[in-house]
Amino acid sequence: MSSNGVTASGIAEQIVPTGKDLLVTGGILIAMTSLGLCFSSLGFTESNIITVYNLGVLLSAILTRSHFCSLISSLCSVLLFNYFFTEPRFTFHAYEPGYSVTFVIMLIAALLTGSLAYRLKDNARESARSAFRTKVLFDTNQLLQKSRTYDDVLQVMANRVILLLDKDVIIYPVEEGQLGAGYVYARDQKTDHTLGMDHSEAEVVQWVLENKKRAGATTKVFPRAKCLYLAIRINETVYGIMGILIEKKTLSSFEYSILISILGEGALALENLGNQKAKDEATLIAQKEKLRANLLRTISHDLRTPLTSISGNASNLCNHYKMLDDATRGQMFSDILDDSEWLIQLVENLLSVTRIENGEMQLNKAVEDFDDVLDEALKHIDRNKSEHEIEVCPPGELIIANMDAKLITQVIINIINNAIKYTQAGSVIKIEYGYAGTMIFVRISDNGPGMDTKTKEHAFDMFYTGQNKIADSKRSMGIGLALCRSVVEAHGGRIEITDNEPSGCIFTLYLEKGDVLINE
Repeated sequence: MSSNGVTASGIAEQIVPTGKDLLVTGGILIAMTSLGLCFSSLGFTESNIITVYNLGVLLSAILTRSHFCSLISSLCSVLLFNYFFTEPRFTFHAYEPGYSVTFVIMLIAALLTGSLAYRLKDNARESARSAFRTKVLFDTNQLLQKSRTYDDVLQVMANRVILLLDKDVIIYPVEEGQLGAGYVYARDQKTDHTLGMDHSEAEVVQWVLENKKRAGATTKVFPRAKCLYLAIRINETVYGIMGILIEKKTLSSFEYSILISILGEGALALENLGNQKAKDEATLIAQKEKLRANLLRTISHDLRTPLTSISGNASNLCNHYKMLDDATRGQMFSDILDDSEWLIQLVENLLSVTRIENGEMQLNKAVEDFDDVLDEALKHIDRNKSEHEIEVCPPGELIIANMDAKLITQVIINIINNAIKYTQAGSVIKIEYGYAGTMIFVRISDNGPGMDTKTKEHAFDMFYTGQNKIADSKRSMGIGLALCRSVVEAHGGRIEITDNEPSGCIFTLYLEKGDVLINE
């Protein structure tokens, strides 16, 4: 279907009258003549009868599609008036010479009446079409904006075309310049879903992809194809090929114009999806690079102090062992042990959180007594715990949870160590736990300086350490709390931070309650 062909078809519809138009025009002329004869028998003047024929021309223009019918009605009205209502009657002669002027004026008036009526009707039709087109495109745009995937966009486009044309549709997606398998969108479930799958149709589709022009049924290129194929494209980028099954009824110029607009809207939506995907990928790469940079910077900065301490103490012990007294050597060994344990825990946390976020860590969940898990955690917390008061408040009943005991132990250690590092000497760290519906809760609170709003919002972000500094000048890498959240969420639970009154923080984590089976 060429653009010229579409335009010529539309012009032909307006000029060439159909059989129905001719019947309507003939019926109106007969009706107006009969009415004129009635008026004549009642003694009405000829001017009244001329008005009747003008009314007939107006009705003909309104009730028919072809402009040619208005011309036919105008000429026939003059001839019928001459034949039936001028002397001598039933002939096309006129005795009075002034009738020739009357006939000319009557013809001009009839032509003007018909032309104005057609113009008004065309304007009304164009206004209605414009409103319909606007509504279709608006609805299409709204639906496309809600589409989040490539398939969603194709589905919307196909449904809108089916609604507009009532024809089956097939769409071939194009990815990286290559055609994918065609998806058939049928008006009903009984449609043959092999539509467009044979070799000849595939050849047409490939031609459309390569040439970026329409082809197939109703066009000069592969006119024997079952479907009309059009490219879903913006400029030179083709996102897909749409095929429309052309049966008996071809597309009108108006339908074709709306179809092209729908394809343009769909191509724009697909381009936006591609841009968003590229943007998301670029953002992800940037985030990974930022994470990598943070990791390298934090490791190089935060590991320097404990490693320098270990190296310095070890060097002094090697070179001046006999010169040092027992108390000094003991303190050096203790410092080396503290720094080594801190580094080991740091590496353990980093490996654990990486495995969980990559989906590599397997949870060995089992029904466990939380008292045992807490006792094990308290054995491995920071050596500086002696400077703080750790208060455990058992609930007085057996607390059973469905969990991986090793990982939850590490979570408890991280939270308590976090409280030890970020609170002043002599602070009270309270541990409470019990049942909360179908979950168990573990509440670890302190009366330290607490966290501001920004720190609470980012406390579980990896490598975020806030503004607090640790007394021994070793900063936390911000991995411990990130690991806690990953482990708890992997268990199907949650962890949250709230303020403690009058000062301090409360870490609360929730885990699934375990069911104990008792064999009687």
